[in-house]
Amino acid sequence: MTPGELLRRPLPAQTAKLTLGCPILDRLLRGGIPCESITEIVAESGTGKTQLALQLLLAAQLPVSDGGLAAASLYLHSEFPFPFRRIHQLLFHRPRFPHNPLDRIFIEPLHSIDHLFDVLPRLDDIIPKSNIKLIVIDSIAALFRGEFDNNAPELKRRSGLFFKISSKLKFYARKFGLAVVLTNQVTDVMESSDNLRIGNPVSLFTSGRKVCAALGLSWANCVNTRLFMWREEDRVGDENVQTRRFLRVVFAPHLPDSSCEFVIRREGLFGV
Repeated sequence: MTPGELLRRPLPAQTAKLTLGCPILDRLLRGGIPCESITEIVAESGTGKTQLALQLLLAAQLPVSDGGLAAASLYLHSEFPFPFRRIHQLLFHRPRFPHNPLDRIFIEPLHSIDHLFDVLPRLDDIIPKSNIKLIVIDSIAALFRGEFDNNAPELKRRSGLFFKISSKLKFYARKFGLAVVLTNQVTDVMESSDNLRIGNPVSLFTSGRKVCAALGLSWANCVNTRLFMWREEDRVGDENVQTRRFLRVVFAPHLPDSSCEFVIRREGLFGV
């Protein structure tokens, strides 16, 4: 295909987006989580990435007029156990659905990378049959923890698996018009003596630590959008410490680098 042919092609229809369940957060992402691509949520433990993922499972069931996808979700979790208590709590504070929302959340535990590759081929049948429009993997980093040695052949094999996973997920996202959301962990950044920096130069800080997304640069090239959640602790008075949480767009093809504060309440996660 030549550049001229690309210019003559009709513009694609606007990509559907899934609400985050909060107008402030939706405004940050210009409408919500985009379909037909992979969105990654990076955060240290306890910051709220799983809470946001649970909120998206319920938001996907909302009608399109309310920012939802009027569809079911598939939740693949490698962090155990599945937080049933929290999702029931979220349901209690939401308007009544005309159906049981838990019937439209399909849950599959993941034990290893091989297990994920067993699940992925089955999605061709599961997605249309169950009207799934959201796939969540929580978390992708946990599947690779301790699986590979730190040498060149193993790192090359790991990178190959990254691209196989992401290409398959992107294929399903485009074929069925669904949203794919992955959570990822962070690792501490160790500064070298000569200040050498490799890969993405964006500086990320959480809980007073300089961090980067787990799985490295190869994985960063596999996702379309990366969101980063972080925590800051402010001392109030002599003994009290207040924790503040923030959500940032690290990179996205349709969004600038921007951020906003959010809070976690019993009813869910909301922008400030």
